[in-house]
Amino acid sequence: MADGKSAKILELNCPLPKVADDRIVLAHGGGGRLTHQLIEKIFIPAFSNAELEQRHDGAVLSINGSRLAFTTDSFVVRPLIFPGGNIGDLAVHGTVNDLAMCGARPLFLSAGFILEEGLSMETLRTVVNSMCDAAGEAGVKLVTGDTKVVDKGKGDGMFINTSGIGVIESRIDPANGLERRQLQPRRLDAEQAGALDPAGTAIGPASVRPGDAVLVSGDLGRHGVAILSVREGLEFESPILSDSANVWPAVEALLQAGIEVHCLRDLTRGGLATTLNEIAGDGDVCITLDEQLIAVDDTVQGVCEILGLDPLYVANEGRFAAFVPEVQAERALKVLRSVPVSSGAAYVGKVEERPKGTVVLRSRIGGNRVVDMLSGEQLPRIC
Repeated sequence: MADGKSAKILELNCPLPKVADDRIVLAHGGGGRLTHQLIEKIFIPAFSNAELEQRHDGAVLSINGSRLAFTTDSFVVRPLIFPGGNIGDLAVHGTVNDLAMCGARPLFLSAGFILEEGLSMETLRTVVNSMCDAAGEAGVKLVTGDTKVVDKGKGDGMFINTSGIGVIESRIDPANGLERRQLQPRRLDAEQAGALDPAGTAIGPASVRPGDAVLVSGDLGRHGVAILSVREGLEFESPILSDSANVWPAVEALLQAGIEVHCLRDLTRGGLATTLNEIAGDGDVCITLDEQLIAVDDTVQGVCEILGLDPLYVANEGRFAAFVPEVQAERALKVLRSVPVSSGAAYVGKVEERPKGTVVLRSRIGGNRVVDMLSGEQLPRIC
């Protein structure tokens, strides 16, 4: 200063909310950045093994020459019954879809029910009957389970845990009638590679390659907005139903058609944006998207705009992303569109080499922006 006196320097900082790192917060269950940190810092170091390191929707296991997929999931959705489904059929769909994302035909399920004192028998019957119907449609059997009851006020009606087992079947290359050779995943050791699908590609993030096409099986955001509409008492001229559905028929069609599927991932918590960030990070690639090619129902888009939500981050329960070689993209789309659950499939982007570990969106007005992983909790308790 000219007068020789010291002066305080004004520092302008953009305040960010501080997230407690010494306790669990609701956002740890949102499927975004905090969920990822929880897995990487707590669970992976504690339980590290080759199967867990696959970082997929389920574990692929080699047992007596057979390849099995195994997954588990818990469902805490509120409300228990919502437009287009309920916690029961959601639990079945969510579990068989995780198996499907491993390229496995779903076969068997377990179910654990945590029931709150005071839950009506009629609600329980509705949920159980819906589970039965969904399992029958998916061709799976519920073969074991457990029931616990907790004090009133401790269980929010009902929680359900399900586990599933599926089998990865050999696939035949239609060009020569021979079993297709294994595409070895990058950055996996021999033990890990041996646990993956032997019948063509190792379906998982490590098999994603620059030049792959990114396909999405349908429009986005229906499930999250359907849940939100009930919670907030919102009514629309066109009702929004959850997209909850079994996607195995679409995956099976891809595999039977001989499509070289590199990776599959269902777009649940954190939506398309968070899912693709996980794959870009695990595969050490860049994924570019074209916003004009990503389908969102007009009503869903309107609700998101009113409430300040981004459809790219809203959860889905009947949608998945598929990574296939560019040369097979059009044929893969034709296959997907022939199956009801994926009739709205679209080519939304591609995989590039750089900048590694990022997702970039080309907007409708022509600009580019980085699409980051979901931070915080956008819609809690949606699955």
